[in-house]
Amino acid sequence: MRNETAAMPDDSYLFRLTDCTGIFQHAQNGVPDPSEGYTTDDNARALMMAALLYETAREPKYLDLAYRYLSFLLYAQNGVWFRNFMDYSRTFKEAAGSQDCFGRCIWSLGFIAGRAGLPDSIRRTADHLLRNSLPGCRELHFPRSKAYALLGLALWHQDAAAEQIRALAREIAELYRQHMDGTWRWFEDSVTYCNAVLPLSMLTAWENAGEEEYRRIGLESLDFLLKATFQGETFHPVGCKGWMPKGKAAAEYDQQPVEACGTLLACLKAYRLTENGAYRERARECLAWYTGRNSESIPLIDPETGGCMDGLLPRGINRNQGSESLISWITASLLWARYGS
Repeated sequence: MRNETAAMPDDSYLFRLTDCTGIFQHAQNGVPDPSEGYTTDDNARALMMAALLYETAREPKYLDLAYRYLSFLLYAQNGVWFRNFMDYSRTFKEAAGSQDCFGRCIWSLGFIAGRAGLPDSIRRTADHLLRNSLPGCRELHFPRSKAYALLGLALWHQDAAAEQIRALAREIAELYRQHMDGTWRWFEDSVTYCNAVLPLSMLTAWENAGEEEYRRIGLESLDFLLKATFQGETFHPVGCKGWMPKGKAAAEYDQQPVEACGTLLACLKAYRLTENGAYRERARECLAWYTGRNSESIPLIDPETGGCMDGLLPRGINRNQGSESLISWITASLLWARYGS
């Protein structure tokens, strides 16, 4: 089992899963599956991860990855929007991807454009893509797409984004007001996927604008999510086979690696803003979920490949090792080493 405070996780599978185009979407066990192609979603996530790897180790191979993933986003942009699904022949399968895909691209590009330690060429290209896509932020309808976009625009640190950050923050806060009820402290009538990005966006909005209501909403909703996803000291994310509808118990399976990374990130943000050590401990427990401190006591990290399994099932583990899972594991490890350990 890997030391949970290790700064540099095994990167061998990352280079196996990435070709000259970008990072593959899926794998069969630990073998990349070209028949499933690529997604802009995954390459946007991988771009942030590559930047973190480079900042941590300062090795040129990670900078090469960042160039490759950013090039994928450059090709994926189609006017304001981003295409998402690409087959192995490098053909995109739609004119525009989902709003969540768009939001993840904005988050990734804002992250890159705002990193002073990256080469100017990378930062300027991210800035160019952001300016092209900024008008699309006004057309977002879904909670998570709004949250992703807010996070990216806040990291961009450009006056051009200030009005849109305020608008997105108001809209996300209004969703919370509309849906909260009694002990239900959430932005929708069901807790579903990539949940922690919603409280994280409110905490970021408070950090950006200083409005106390955003801090309250961020912490209330994060505390609600943590209560729903922890059993004692064990992280137990809401399962994707049923989610957690209002007034009902959370689905136990399938548990997805992306939830552990997102919750760790939100907890580290809350820890930094409040200095409450309980959030740091929850972040630690999210990282430990990958290495075996989970409901099945099964490590998700494959010691042979360095990859991360795709989830916990009712009777064991999904042994496929896709890019979302790997990126989640590496990102969580790097963020914990930087901000938690």
